[in-house]
Amino acid sequence: MDMLAERLGMDPIELRRKNHIRAGESSLIFAKLGEGRKKKPQIVHSCALEECLQVGAARIGWEEKRGKRRREGNWAYGVGMACAMQGSGITGIDMATATIMMNENGSFRLLVGATDIGTGSDTILAQIAAEVLGVPVERISIYSSDTDFTPFDTGAYASSTTYVSGMAVLRAAQEVRRKILEVAAGMLAEPPQDLKLAEERVTSTKTGKSVTLSEVGHRALYVADQQHIIASASFVPEESPPPFAAFFCEVAVDTDTGLVRVERFVAAADCGVAIHPKLAAGQLEGAIVQGIGHALMEELLFTEKGRCLNANLFDYKIPSALDVPEIEVVLVDSEEPTGPLGAKSIAEVGINGPLPAIANAIYDAVGVRLFRAPFTPARVLSALAERG
Repeated sequence: MDMLAERLGMDPIELRRKNHIRAGESSLIFAKLGEGRKKKPQIVHSCALEECLQVGAARIGWEEKRGKRRREGNWAYGVGMACAMQGSGITGIDMATATIMMNENGSFRLLVGATDIGTGSDTILAQIAAEVLGVPVERISIYSSDTDFTPFDTGAYASSTTYVSGMAVLRAAQEVRRKILEVAAGMLAEPPQDLKLAEERVTSTKTGKSVTLSEVGHRALYVADQQHIIASASFVPEESPPPFAAFFCEVAVDTDTGLVRVERFVAAADCGVAIHPKLAAGQLEGAIVQGIGHALMEELLFTEKGRCLNANLFDYKIPSALDVPEIEVVLVDSEEPTGPLGAKSIAEVGINGPLPAIANAIYDAVGVRLFRAPFTPARVLSALAERG
């Protein structure tokens, strides 16, 4: 995209702004995302990439720094950018189930097959249930991953958990909510449609009378029309709504040694409604660090006979704390109508942007294009020498 923009005499951001997909549009690629199964075309329902481009460009100082070829001794400075979109699970393949049961004291147990691999999904799924059931998240006890008693979930992969497992939790919570209102209707002698559930109480919108969730739970289990308020729901996505992100970075290139140093990184991302903004930002930051490693240092080396030469973390380099630049992430809100409470994914989109953004920043700094990652000092020096 940057090479095309240069040939057209356009700013790289402007070229992307003119051509990126927008809400209401489709792409032929969407029908190919079902792991070989033919899928129906998909429409993009939410896209805030335009805002992401504006925010990222302003935060990195694009207008002031782009094309200036700034130098400090042997260090040359440049800025670069890239855009990315991903998906939220795999259509027709991923599946998740959730079970929610109400306790007699008005708290809830949430059982999900989704596995929290450090992403915070236990917290996010509990938040979704709590939002629907009108209770603090502390009133949701979540049990996940234990296949002896939790329901089935395809797995924590493909940026799927918040969207796919979250929708299963949303559906189960909505059914539990419906049953709570039915029980409360008998207690208040009013139809369920005249009741609202919030702040751990069911309240009549007409009379103002109310009962607590603990009273509802006690009645359901011990008093009248006895039942355990419980529901299970499954979800298989027919769509995979893409999150969008714009990545901007500033690099310094040592023209004597070929060393590339990322000075600053800014990413603006649209993940729909962020259920837990701090966790979403953390996901994006972690992905950016992985992407920087992909761009600058990570590479498996093999002998001619196929033996790996760097099969340990002494020899296979990944970014350490000292390699991580200043990172700023901005979440730009949109609302995904097919997702739980307006959410879509955030995990993998962040890893796609650093490598092309860094490659474009190197070109802005020293005028050489690198097409093989990682961009090691030797490869940078070789490109500089070839350019002359």
